[in-house]
Amino acid sequence: MKKIGVVLSGCGVYDGSEIHEAVITLLAISRSGAQAVCFAPDKSQSDVINHLAGEPQGGERNVLIEAARITRGEILPLASARADDLDALIVPGGFGAAKNLSNFASQGSACTVDADLTALTQALHQAGKPLGFMCIAPAMLPKIFDFPLRITIGTDIDTAEVLEDMGAEHVPCPVDDIVVDEDHKVVTTPAYMLAQNIAEAATGIEKLVSRVLVLCA
Repeated sequence: MKKIGVVLSGCGVYDGSEIHEAVITLLAISRSGAQAVCFAPDKSQSDVINHLAGEPQGGERNVLIEAARITRGEILPLASARADDLDALIVPGGFGAAKNLSNFASQGSACTVDADLTALTQALHQAGKPLGFMCIAPAMLPKIFDFPLRITIGTDIDTAEVLEDMGAEHVPCPVDDIVVDEDHKVVTTPAYMLAQNIAEAATGIEKLVSRVLVLCA
């Protein structure tokens, strides 16, 4: 059975993993006969958002503990992930990817990426294993790798220009499709960068999971 690493960044679109994207990813992996192995960094979130009001609120939350809500507790610290134990890696989006897995939300093209995620992603790539990043998560790829990748975050011109400034080749893509960098086995899809509802998000995410699994062969 293929083991697919899934890296989460908390729980909730505004300060963690986008829950629909995460759950659709886990469902698609399971339905494909593979096993999802979930990870998240064991550290404090950069901020906490009240999702009912859409406003910041006080208090601290731990990324790993929050992400465990999505996985029913089946999750491990990102620092414990090993490329040898996995066949591929998928990273859902949500602002947590740009706040907790990186600081792209505040620093843009000058951002840095979580060291454990960088090391795991690079090790998987060096082993010839595929990667899937969705929504805003592909913005981390130009910082993880020092070579240009064909990626997408959808059709947002401003964000696409930032990614190209970082060295990526941005490919405009509709919500229901994927962009595949065949040479480097990297698959990306816009998901909620464009999706207006969960069904629209699901189409592209399911295609991403399917192609990642094909590239595992």
